[in-house]
Amino acid sequence: MREMKGNVIVGQSGGPTAVINSSLAGVYKTAKDRGAKKVYGMLHGIQGLLQERYVDLADHITSDLDIELLKRTPSSYLGSCRFKLPEISENREIYDKIFAILDKLEIEYFFYIGGNDSMDTIKKLSDYSILNGSKIRFMGVPKTIDNDLAATDHTPGYGSAAKYIGSITKEVIRDGLVYDQQNVTILEIMGRNAGWLTGAAALAKCEDCEGPDMIFLPEIPFDIDRFMKKIADIHKKKSSVVVAVSEGVKLADGRYVCELTDGIEFVDAFGHKQLTGTARFLAEKINREVGCKTRAIEFNSLQRCASHIVSRVDITEAFQVGGAAVKAAFEGETGKMIILKRISDDPYICVTDIYDVHKVANIEKKVPREWINEEGDYVMPEFVNYIRPLIQAELTPIMTDGLPRHLYYTDKLKK
Repeated sequence: MREMKGNVIVGQSGGPTAVINSSLAGVYKTAKDRGAKKVYGMLHGIQGLLQERYVDLADHITSDLDIELLKRTPSSYLGSCRFKLPEISENREIYDKIFAILDKLEIEYFFYIGGNDSMDTIKKLSDYSILNGSKIRFMGVPKTIDNDLAATDHTPGYGSAAKYIGSITKEVIRDGLVYDQQNVTILEIMGRNAGWLTGAAALAKCEDCEGPDMIFLPEIPFDIDRFMKKIADIHKKKSSVVVAVSEGVKLADGRYVCELTDGIEFVDAFGHKQLTGTARFLAEKINREVGCKTRAIEFNSLQRCASHIVSRVDITEAFQVGGAAVKAAFEGETGKMIILKRISDDPYICVTDIYDVHKVANIEKKVPREWINEEGDYVMPEFVNYIRPLIQAELTPIMTDGLPRHLYYTDKLKK
């Protein structure tokens, strides 16, 4: 096998997942196995690179055990950012600075692990490299618990988040039956404008659990009056009601339901509002108008950091897409993203492929309308069948003194 020439740099961007570091491990190990001279890690993504914050990963990942620990470690080992590169025509200087840093480090292969916004970064950098005559190859490595990247069957990180959501929903439903009194629980689940995560609550419906009573995805306009009527009707028939609702459900006029509460102020560099408070708003409204005990539960960041219940399928695929990105770049590809292609459901077979990042960046993949019931308050069996292979099997954490062991970045060279 021919060896890679030059050096490699890799970064992580956007919200983390329980398996994003498995993709980092896949990039690092495959690059080293192919003979890369150095594999640098950007600290806090492209923003950190602009500040010349990077490390030689060989100084921090020193053994096969470190690789295994890294695969099982949640969050972003290298740190993340939400930094939007300007259009090339608006600010060439920032691109000149990035490429000057890359040239100083003798970088020939650039890998960025992230979601939609990160693929926008890869698109712009690869476009500039062509304009500037650079030979650096730029590859996107997909990740996002939101599962909203176009072209790929699913994204690494989604399967583990779905496994967590299905498991916790089932446990919350069981907990609601403890007391013989009327209660309503609203589960708020991440996903912004796509309902892939919220729909995963339907996994709780199985032979030993009836599942949530309703599921509301952002793909369908949310009617508060209709919602309240359904709650009242179900409340008359059973003591414990559990509803899963996306953080990003919107009214017919386009407003997020969470905007009906106070405190929606933070907006990130990509114009994304912080979405929180939907469950709290609905629970308080039910408490006032229906007159029963209510509880609002935000799964929040737990959905993306629960590595103790990671899917083996997910963590394996995350490692594979990292390795596939290195292989593709080595073979001459640039301006591409690795995608997953499902070949079969039974048995489940999924392979990697490459896709033009220009056809992926800034495009949100939504849940198909036919996978949501006509009333818009639950998902169809096709949705559950799509998710189920992605949550299979487990990868037990490496335990130390009764708790999971993680690999965390520290500047060992300064100690």
